Amino acid sequence: MFLRAKVRTKNGKRHRYFSVVENRRVGQNRTAQRTVLYLGEINDSQEAIWRRTLPVFDENHQQYTTLSLFPEDREIPAESSNSIQVKLSEMELRRPRAFGTCWLGCELWRQLRLDAFWEEKLAEKVRRETVSWAKVLQLLVVNRLIDPGSEFRVHRQWFDQSAMAELLETDFAVAEKDRLYRCLDRILEHKPALFQHLRERWQDLFQAQFDILLYDLTSTYIEGEGAEIPKAKYGYSRDQRFDAKQVVIALVITPEGFPLAYEVMDGNTSDRTTLRSFLGKIESTYGRARRVWVMDRGIPTEAVLAEMRSSERQIFYLVGTPRSKIRQHEKKWLDLPWQKVRQAVEVKLFADAGELYVLAKSEGRRAKERAMRRRKLARLVRKLRAMRRNGPRRDQLLLRIGAARKEAGSAFRFLQLQLPREGEAVTRNNFQFRVDQDKLAAAELQDGYYLLRSNLLNEDPTVLWERYVQLAQIEAAFKSMKSELGIRPLYHQLGHRVEAHILVAFLAYCLLVTLKNRLQALAPGLTPRAVLEKLSTIQMLDVWLPTTDLRWLVMPRFTQPQADQTILLHKLHLALPQQPPPRIKNRLPDFPQEALRL
Repeated sequence: MFLRAKVRTKNGKRHRYFSVVENRRVGQNRTAQRTVLYLGEINDSQEAIWRRTLPVFDENHQQYTTLSLFPEDREIPAESSNSIQVKLSEMELRRPRAFGTCWLGCELWRQLRLDAFWEEKLAEKVRRETVSWAKVLQLLVVNRLIDPGSEFRVHRQWFDQSAMAELLETDFAVAEKDRLYRCLDRILEHKPALFQHLRERWQDLFQAQFDILLYDLTSTYIEGEGAEIPKAKYGYSRDQRFDAKQVVIALVITPEGFPLAYEVMDGNTSDRTTLRSFLGKIESTYGRARRVWVMDRGIPTEAVLAEMRSSERQIFYLVGTPRSKIRQHEKKWLDLPWQKVRQAVEVKLFADAGELYVLAKSEGRRAKERAMRRRKLARLVRKLRAMRRNGPRRDQLLLRIGAARKEAGSAFRFLQLQLPREGEAVTRNNFQFRVDQDKLAAAELQDGYYLLRSNLLNEDPTVLWERYVQLAQIEAAFKSMKSELGIRPLYHQLGHRVEAHILVAFLAYCLLVTLKNRLQALAPGLTPRAVLEKLSTIQMLDVWLPTTDLRWLVMPRFTQPQADQTILLHKLHLALPQQPPPRIKNRLPDFPQEALRL
């Protein structure tokens, strides 16, 4: 990199503009140049009428002052006051840190008006604090969106590697370790008000509708004993961590992915016991209205579905059913005609006991289910052949078969085994196996079929099917929260901090959903992660210019966006902020003598 001065003549006056330029090699004998930082004009002339001035924060006096900058090769005019000369030849670039992604996270935070919401809710708790609790929470949420890590990692490493100090207009006090943890102790009580605030913002920003709600549950496990976490229990783990305690998270979102509410439950909570309480929670928070609940087959019980069909409540539902129901109602749908709802999807409709049943047949789902089953069977057969070649003892053979059965799952039932008797050596004659082709063919006849039930008796079958497949949105929400936003595993060992950690991840997901829906409207084809990766190359650096009076002029500057980043920001109707104001400080050694002695 090098410093470039560009001279322009304007109104008969010569102006010099400085920028930091980078050389890039393109081919063997050619280089291309790219402007990295634009520093602006540094005075060349002694004409006071057009002299360049800028506000500078004086760290000694803790106040802003207006200074005129002159390069060291120009004399300062006699009539000029508050002027300094800088040594451009000794310029240094220090402390590169992330700016683009942090700025985007803060911009999404402002679009949802979460800054005003949390300032109001946490205002009574900042009387003796030097930093606003709302800014501490914003720091945690933006970190969770960009580079999720523990509170201690934010304190020890991430804050200094980001531009959050400039964006939050504060210093390292916002990232003090104890302050980060204490922030988690103050936010849970405002969760109901947050849900109401977010609902209004989804409606204002995206005209979201809340007549269709997707409901599902997931679990996340806890590292450690979790003795101080009342809700930490052993239960059915979606993460396949049955050795660890967990909590269950129930989530309600719209088909567009906008989250409305969530609840943290005991880790051993059965899916079938959660729906009734959640129906009451939504009604008490948002009032009674015509809503359609879309759920998977394992969530509602027959009793709850009967309550939803009752004339008093008239809550509508669309839910999947076990495959046994397909065979149970076979006589009713066997002779009905198929109706095409999509290119490779057909449905049949029939009514029974006040409910509408939709039998769907999907060619894509059929191919997927067959491929998964055959892949598991092929892997299982290969393992059994290896066992027969190795000839282990009978007890070892049974243990290996048990492990293979667990991995194969339901595909194991299509295998017929002949095992050696107790005490016999394992040979090719007494250990044999084969695939039951008749049973496999019967199972493949049912591939691609699934049955839906609803109390929307007059609804279009195409609409019902499209609503049901939107359950993929809630699966995508859980996937984002677990993988991209790092909600698992839980390392906190206090119950309220576990729930606060989940709330921080929930807020980060709200930022992600806001960006996703902005992209769908303004820049379709881009994903939120792709945008964050693209903006991650916009860095902030500190330009250190030594002055002739043995001080430093420190100018924080973020790098200029490249062409594709400029187009992206234009498409999203976003504009980068003004460069932060410079500051002037005493010229001290980089390391105190005490540190050098150590």
